[in-house]
Amino acid sequence: MAIVNVSDQSFNSEVEGTGTVLVDFWAPWCGPCKMLAPILEELAADVGDDVKIAKVNVDENPESASRFGVMSIPTLILFKDGQPVDKVVGLNSKENLKNLISKH
Repeated sequence: MAIVNVSDQSFNSEVEGTGTVLVDFWAPWCGPCKMLAPILEELAADVGDDVKIAKVNVDENPESASRFGVMSIPTLILFKDGQPVDKVVGLNSKENLKNLISKH
């Protein structure tokens, strides 16, 4: 499944439905966020249709970031059937992210 860009307006429809969604809160000026982007591309290819990966630019969508207490970026929050179930902050390896997903 392709990675989708999510805004404050589309957050509910894209993330808070059924299924598993990994949300990346990021910004274009963030070095670790840039390093995480290709890892998320690889992860998306590995998990296929089982997990949706969504990206939220915190500069353009401060409401979503504030709502989920995002203080540092990158922050990744795993949603299961619309509810946040896990959170990691900072640059993570693909293996760490796979483990995060498989825990839930």
